[in-house]
Amino acid sequence: MKEQKPTFAFMLVVFVGCVIFLFLIDQVYEIVRMVERIALNANVNLIYVETILKIIGIAYIAEFGAQITKDAGQGAIASKIELGGKILILTMAIPILTVIIETVLGMIPGT
Repeated sequence: MKEQKPTFAFMLVVFVGCVIFLFLIDQVYEIVRMVERIALNANVNLIYVETILKIIGIAYIAEFGAQITKDAGQGAIASKIELGGKILILTMAIPILTVIIETVLGMIPGT
C-alpha cells in the first residue's frame, strides 16, 4: 500500500497509532494510580513521582512522534524530535538529580 498510495498509508499509520493509544489510556491511568499509591505508602514526595511520570510520558510521545515522521520519510525531522525529547527529559530530571546528589553528600561524614 505504501508504494501505491503513500499518503493514504501514512494517514492509516497515524490513525492506527492513535486508536491503539486511545485503547491503552485506561491501562496507563491504572498504572499511574498504582505508582502514586505505592509512593504514598512509601512516604515518597509525590512531586518526584509526578516528575518521573512526566519524563516517561515525554519519552513515549517523542518516540511516537519520531516513528511517525520516520514513516513519512522524514528521518532528519525524526532525529530532531528525539533530540528535543531528550533535552526536555534532562531539563525535568535536574531537580531529582539535585536531590539525589544532596542526599549522597549528606551521607558522607564530614560534609
